[in-house]
Amino acid sequence: MGLISRVSTIFKAKVNNVLDKAEDPRETLEYSYQKQVEQLQNVRRGVAEVVTSKKRIELQLNRLEQSAQQYDQDARDAVKAGRDDLAQQALNSKQSVVAQMDGLKTQIADLAKEEQRLIDLQQKLTTKVEAFRTQKEVIKAQYSAAQAQVKIGEAFSGLGEDMADVNMAIQRAQDKTQSLQARAQAIDELSGTMALESGPLSTGDAVRDELNRIKAQTGVSDELARLKADVAKEDSSS
Repeated sequence: MGLISRVSTIFKAKVNNVLDKAEDPRETLEYSYQKQVEQLQNVRRGVAEVVTSKKRIELQLNRLEQSAQQYDQDARDAVKAGRDDLAQQALNSKQSVVAQMDGLKTQIADLAKEEQRLIDLQQKLTTKVEAFRTQKEVIKAQYSAAQAQVKIGEAFSGLGEDMADVNMAIQRAQDKTQSLQARAQAIDELSGTMALESGPLSTGDAVRDELNRIKAQTGVSDELARLKADVAKEDSSS
């Protein structure tokens, strides 16, 4: 396969792929249905035209029949009057009318056959169009349902990706929260230790702070005196 042939094949494949994606089978079905309906309407118009033509010819035939009857009566009257020549003319006119009548009867018979053929075709097309319409609606409903399923599937697929991102965000938030909680707990523990190791807190009043310091020292001196007294008692008892 030459280069040009390969390029042509690839191009046709891509065009067909684009057309296939762009084509909506529901529109194709609807178009086909409308074409069949048009055919059925054409057949119905044909039936109507044939019936109209047949009726028109039948009217002409009726007029000719009346003319033939009149010529026949004229011939009879001429014979009664002894005018065979006039009777001959009337009979000649009657024969001409009868010949026209035979031609019209042939046309009426042909039109009747055509009418019946078109009526049969109309019935077949009506059945075909109705069956196609039913099938069309079923296929359109199936296609719409399949299209909805695809959209739902795509939505769920996107939702799964979004949920993965959400789960990651939640995990990061939980990790950060736990880290902050641990830090806060450590700060609380450190603050408690520093409070225990420090002396009396300052009240912001110099006089009161000095009194508190003296009281603390007095308490230590009193505790030391009691401790010495206890030791002296233990020594004397031994």
